[in-house]
Amino acid sequence: MDVLEARGLEVSFGAAKVLRDVSFTLRRGRVLGLVGESGAGKSMLGRVIARNLPEGFAVTGGALSFLGQDLVTIADEPRRQLLGDKIAFIPQEPLTALNPVMTVGRQFDEHLARLGAPRAGRRERAIAALAELRLRDPASLLERYPFQLSGGMCQRVLIAMAFASGPALIVADEPTTALDVSTQAHIVQIVRALQRDHGTTLLFITHDLRLASHVCDDILVLYAGEVVERGPAREVCAAPRHPYTRALLAANPPLDGAARRLVTLPDTMPGLAAFASLPGCRFAPRCPVKDPACAAATPPLRDIAPGRAVRCTEACLTGAAAIVDAAPPRPPAPPPGETVLALETVSKHYPGERDWLGRRRPGVDAVKPLDLTVRAGEFVGVVGESGSGKSTLAKLVMGLEAATGGRIAVDGKDVTVNDPAARRVRLGALQMVFQDPQSALNPRRPVSRLITQAMEAGDGRWSEAERVARARALLEETGLSPDLLGRYPSQLSGGQKQRVNIARALCVTPRLLVADEIVSGLDVSVQAQILNLLLDLRRERGIGLVFISHDLAVVRYLCDRVVVMRHGEVVESGDTDTVFAAPRHPYTRALLAAVPPEDPDRPWPPEPGPAA
Repeated sequence: MDVLEARGLEVSFGAAKVLRDVSFTLRRGRVLGLVGESGAGKSMLGRVIARNLPEGFAVTGGALSFLGQDLVTIADEPRRQLLGDKIAFIPQEPLTALNPVMTVGRQFDEHLARLGAPRAGRRERAIAALAELRLRDPASLLERYPFQLSGGMCQRVLIAMAFASGPALIVADEPTTALDVSTQAHIVQIVRALQRDHGTTLLFITHDLRLASHVCDDILVLYAGEVVERGPAREVCAAPRHPYTRALLAANPPLDGAARRLVTLPDTMPGLAAFASLPGCRFAPRCPVKDPACAAATPPLRDIAPGRAVRCTEACLTGAAAIVDAAPPRPPAPPPGETVLALETVSKHYPGERDWLGRRRPGVDAVKPLDLTVRAGEFVGVVGESGSGKSTLAKLVMGLEAATGGRIAVDGKDVTVNDPAARRVRLGALQMVFQDPQSALNPRRPVSRLITQAMEAGDGRWSEAERVARARALLEETGLSPDLLGRYPSQLSGGQKQRVNIARALCVTPRLLVADEIVSGLDVSVQAQILNLLLDLRRERGIGLVFISHDLAVVRYLCDRVVVMRHGEVVESGDTDTVFAAPRHPYTRALLAAVPPEDPDRPWPPEPGPAA
């Protein structure tokens, strides 16, 4: 039975066709992956299903049906009955989707009430649904608020709510983005098990083609609102044909094998304003092997094998094979310089809060005594699950948290006590690049003043002309156009914001950058640009890096050494390639096993661990 079917679906915003000629069939019990960068149109299809299009957007052609019912023309009341009951959604950001001032139990109860469940059995039903997601002590979980749960636990609550009605279709919109590898593997394993047990059909939206090859039965690769490749997931990932699909795979760093410099695409996905001026293939302006015929007319989506279709000319398909082969080897690391950062038995203990009777709850050893040195030009990765102490370590290095014990030295000077003298030493040698550039950048400042904020410190004797000249040089160094000088953060893409964030950190010429999950959640193509930029900065300026990440493949591509943390303790460290090729600690082996393998035929994910 066809659960969801699109035939020539078209969504427009004024003269721009946001989705153009989107067609697919999704049968009962199957998983269809929608893959592409931000702006490709993946989430827009989910909005059409929910009839939640942004203002000014409208379905202007084609059809979209669910179990034979037209989702475009269906009346409001029958549509509301479908949503949440027969069609459920797993959103990307669980902490945003859950109400922070309501307990999990109350939100689950309201959801079940909307589904028509009798009051008497709703609590037991919620407990059973959470237990199915392998959450420990689900009864007590109902009494807690979302902010008291981890991101992975919140996501599992939303998955339990989605499956509670036994829906025919679930739309999962980037359900594992920015989660650590262990939590991602655990959630994927649970979703697939529930999907098979309930016979549910799943529309899985992701920007990670490697993940999609293991989760999905079939894949649609979208670019700027068009389907550019379609086929069985394993075939598409094992032997991609379209240049865009090949570029997406080549932008992903491998966890093993020879490390080549990551392939990056020029520019970015075209915006809505550019759609009307692209009469031909929308990927042509960025395509490294484009055929002149592509720009004149849109190639049809044509079958190239049973179940496989590509929207491309034969000339482009022939040249696409050279995209990966043309990538040079990853540049070797330069010899490290003098020690910039030294931590000696540094620790951080958070005392427990007092309850209403005045009794002190147990405290938390966020970082247990550890030693770490980083030299100029050396890239050190810090990996581990959420809650392992990675970000607390970064805060200790930057003086944002006071160490409970041990000693911290920067350029041989003791900065353990964060007094004015220590802050001056840190400011001259260290800079931090934050995970979320949106919240790290002042929305009221233009780019020219954002990236030269450090010039306001000290005596501040810098003329406006000197600041603009410095801003131009920093934009050029980070691969950005000087045209961005007058723009504000809201006018930049995610990748551009992160580059501005890095440019600001480079303004004072630091010797060491501390980067906390700076590519988490970015498209793989933008991630590749940032990683290559960091390697170039090391070669050109000898900058060192403490790189905090849950993505082991990224750490393997970027870092010379790796430190593996668990529950605030370093459990393994050493040369990155050596540690990843022959891990000694069981925790390191478990982290590596949780990474989706490049080979789509290798079994994944691993069996889940105990309930969380």
